[in-house]
Amino acid sequence: MNKPLISVIIPAHNSESTIRAAIDSMLTQTYPNLEIIVVDDNSTDNTDKVVVEYTQQHKNVSYYKLPYDDPHRVNKRGRNVNAGYLARNYGFEKVHGEWITFQDADDASLVNRIEAQYILAIKYGASHVCIQWQQFKEELMDKKLDVDKIFQEERHIVITNEEIMELAKKTKGVIIPFLGKLNSFIPFEFKRMRVINKFFFRSLDSYPGSGNSPLFKKEVVEKVRFRALKDRIWPSFTGRGADRDFNFQVAETFHNNISFKLPLYLWRVKTQNSGYEHYKKYLID
Repeated sequence: MNKPLISVIIPAHNSESTIRAAIDSMLTQTYPNLEIIVVDDNSTDNTDKVVVEYTQQHKNVSYYKLPYDDPHRVNKRGRNVNAGYLARNYGFEKVHGEWITFQDADDASLVNRIEAQYILAIKYGASHVCIQWQQFKEELMDKKLDVDKIFQEERHIVITNEEIMELAKKTKGVIIPFLGKLNSFIPFEFKRMRVINKFFFRSLDSYPGSGNSPLFKKEVVEKVRFRALKDRIWPSFTGRGADRDFNFQVAETFHNNISFKLPLYLWRVKTQNSGYEHYKKYLID
């Protein structure tokens, strides 16, 4: 049976030093039918030259430049709050796959990440599937996670749709349901003010899983897109949270999300995931 095409969107902003690992980890995936779409988000380095080399060598890699920029990319505190949301939305216009996922240009994935997500999506009848992360290390680039063995030996691997919906409700500001479109006209810095922030940030819990690498059906983007900071209902307190907002938005819209405590994503961070130690024994060649 032919596997459906899965589209991988890689938003890239000044990523010339890391994007090779990101693309390589997609080219070596055990899932056989992928298209890799790199969207250059106004890079000023040599990201374009690196990616063009891949497009010349691999027919399933394509490269696009985002034709506009975000004037609010950097907030008043000097923090980039764009988080690639415009590049991801632009990538939605270029996909051909029945399913969509993302790979950040400064990270990578274990080689069976997408295959595992797809199998679990079919098995559980989910429209949106998240997994967990572990710290990026070069020596993990060609490794797999023994998902079957984990399900045989471990418990509490699944975070159900019901749990995710409860968390979406718990994290939504108490005033949000009453504001409607007015929420977009309230400055984010006002929402962060003392006392007032309690109305907009009921809880700061993260989405349960790696919010930057969900696998979801293409139909999702017919109703849900990434939102600018002013429109986000589930932003982070720092002003980012594009992934958090997108995933909770999908959960609330489709009521068919699921997440798994499987560290298949490789994130370039300085500290290891606190839950990783329990699962490192399941890494295989």
